[in-house]
Amino acid sequence: MARLCIVLTVPFTLNAFVRPHLDYLLRMFEITVCVNMRNGKIPSFVPQEVRLKQLDIERRISPWADLIAAYQLQHILRAGQFDIVLSMTPKGGMIGMGCALLCGVSTRIHCFTGQVWATRTGFVRVLLRAIDRAIAFCATRLLADSQSQRDFLIENGVVRAEKIRVLANGSMAGVDVDRFRPDPIVRSKVRTELGLEDESVCILYVGRLNGEKGVPELVAAFAGLAASHQQLHLLLVGPEEEPVPSVPKYESRIHRVGYTTEVERYMAGADIFCLPSHREGFGQVLIEAGAVGLPVVASRIYGITDAVVDGVTGLLHEPREVGALVQSLAVLIQNPPLRARLGEAGRQRAQEEFGTERVSLALSEFLQRELERKSKGTA
Repeated sequence: MARLCIVLTVPFTLNAFVRPHLDYLLRMFEITVCVNMRNGKIPSFVPQEVRLKQLDIERRISPWADLIAAYQLQHILRAGQFDIVLSMTPKGGMIGMGCALLCGVSTRIHCFTGQVWATRTGFVRVLLRAIDRAIAFCATRLLADSQSQRDFLIENGVVRAEKIRVLANGSMAGVDVDRFRPDPIVRSKVRTELGLEDESVCILYVGRLNGEKGVPELVAAFAGLAASHQQLHLLLVGPEEEPVPSVPKYESRIHRVGYTTEVERYMAGADIFCLPSHREGFGQVLIEAGAVGLPVVASRIYGITDAVVDGVTGLLHEPREVGALVQSLAVLIQNPPLRARLGEAGRQRAQEEFGTERVSLALSEFLQRELERKSKGTA
C-alpha cells in the first residue's frame, strides 16, 4: 500500500480539512499526519489506523522553531519512505514542501486555502507572496479550494495555470449534510441557553475573532442596527485572537462562545450567518451555514464569491464597508420570507454541489492519478 504523509500546523486544520477524507484515503494509503499536537486537541474520532507524529511547527514565522521543525520532518520523511507528501496552510507548505523536496519525495502536493498576503502591502506582501511562490516551486502539483483563488494565484504570478487545479466545485473538505442540517429541537435548546425569544433575530459569526475576519465591522454594524431592532442579537463563536470591540449599550445582546467542535448547534439556533472577512480561500463555513438553511451575508472577495451566489443563497457587500454591511443585514432582518428563500437555496446547493463524499472522491482520484504519473515516470 502506498504511503501518504500529511503536514499540518495545528489540529484545527486536521479536524476541519483533513478528517472528512481519512476514511476514503485509508483505502489507498498508509497515512501519517505530522502536526503540532501541543497547539490544540487532536479529535478523538481520527481513525486509529492514522499515525500521528508530533511536529514542533508554529503558525507564525520563527526562524529557530522553523529549523527545528524542518529537522524533525526530514527525519520522519526519510524514515517513512513516503510516496506522497501533502501539505496545507502557509507554514505547513513552507516546511512540508521544502523538506519533501530535500528528501527526494517524488510527489509533493500543497493545498492553498487562502493567501495571508492578499490584504498586506509593501515589503510584508512581497515577502509572504515570495513564500507562496517558493512553496509552488517545491511542489509537483498544487490544489486551490476555489476557482477564484486559483485565478488570483495565477494572475499574481504565484503559480502556473497547468500546475494547479480545484477539486470538484471547490472547498477542501465539502460539507457533511447529515451533520449540518436544520434541527428544530437543537434550535430551541440553543435559543433557550442564550435567552432568545422566538421573535428574536440572531446574527451568527463563526471563526477566529480578529480584524482580518471583519469582526470589528460586524460589531459596528450590529451596534448601528440594534437601536431600531430591539430583538436583534449577535452570536460570536470562535477563539478570540484579538480584542473584540465592546458595545456597552448593547452588550447584553452580544453572546460570546469560544472554540467549539459543535458549530452546527449554533447554526441551528441562528437566523442569519455573517462573514465580513477581508480574505478567504473559499469560505467553508458559508457552505456549512447554507446546509443548515441559513441565509448568509458576506464580503464580495475572491473565495467567498465561490461559496455564495449573490441574491440566491445570500447577499454580498463590499469588504470593510460598515454601511454596506448594515444595508445587507437590514434587508434580511426585515424580510423573513427572503431569509427562508435564500436559506433553502443554500441548503439545496450544499447538498447537490458540496457534499463531503463528492470532494473526498475527487481527492482520492486526484491522488491516484498522481501515483500513476509516478509509476509511468511522467511529469
